[in-house]
Amino acid sequence: MTKPVRWGILGAAKFAREHMGPAIHAANGAELAALATSSAEKAAPFQAFAPGIAVHQSYEALLADPSIDAVYIPLPNHLHVEWALKAMQAGKHVLVEKPAALREAEFDQLIAARDEAGVLAAEAYMIVHHPQWQRTRELVQSGALGQVKHVSGKFSFDNRADVDNIRNRPETGGGALRDIGVYVFGSTRFVTGEEPQEISAQIEWENGVDVLSNVQAKFPSFLYTAYVSTRLQPYQEMAFHGDKGVLRLTAPFNPRVFGEARLELHQSSHAGGSGRMSEERFPVADHYKLQVEAFGRSLREGVAYPCPLEFSRGTQAMIDGVFEVATDL
Repeated sequence: MTKPVRWGILGAAKFAREHMGPAIHAANGAELAALATSSAEKAAPFQAFAPGIAVHQSYEALLADPSIDAVYIPLPNHLHVEWALKAMQAGKHVLVEKPAALREAEFDQLIAARDEAGVLAAEAYMIVHHPQWQRTRELVQSGALGQVKHVSGKFSFDNRADVDNIRNRPETGGGALRDIGVYVFGSTRFVTGEEPQEISAQIEWENGVDVLSNVQAKFPSFLYTAYVSTRLQPYQEMAFHGDKGVLRLTAPFNPRVFGEARLELHQSSHAGGSGRMSEERFPVADHYKLQVEAFGRSLREGVAYPCPLEFSRGTQAMIDGVFEVATDL
């Protein structure tokens, strides 16, 4: 494939309108060519920044469009597997919003369909495309922190007032773990290359969805603690603590919205010393755009995609594990 990847979007979701639609439109080697929605009102904002976009009245019509190469799926969580399978069966490459599935076993269906159709299919786990996370993995795996013995993750926001939000509804696969737990879990796996061996957790439930989860885990070479919540003051942070340094990410998951992407490397020159801090900043990187461009490179050049479905299945396995062992807060 040498021509631009022609993308279609299933549904006019707010996230697609504000983030992924513009990212596809701006990405090198990509063209936002089609949108599936029966609402002219919802289509209008997409047409404003992508005037040539075709609007299909149904998801099926977009999947039947032979000019579309790849499909982005930002539908509610419980619809991800169904429409990802339909898109692959239609011969489309697929980028499906996280969580791509609600249970680990469902990833096996997606992987089998991907292999049978011979397409590229992946979860839209954008953070692994951001240079701050690629740099974090490089620093940790190169030994810059010495032996990492503890990792911590924090991610929260408060959407209690938005009672109709799909994240607050159990029937649409809502809850904090599936929405943002993928970040504190998956980023740790991405950086360290390790999987949890033991998990314990406590969950606060509200109207059938998890709104606060506190998680502890033992990985082969380090201990892990994290919390995620949809009922707390907005905050996010990741920290990797080794015997020779600490690496802290101040806006790990949605930089440029929460704050500037910044890595703080804290090291001491001698035992008990006050130490020094060096800093790396990434003020302009757009991980959504980088994600689309990485997807396109995999299609055009055959390079390995940084976040295959097999990786995402591992994160879902950890989420499943938390649900299985958690006690109530």
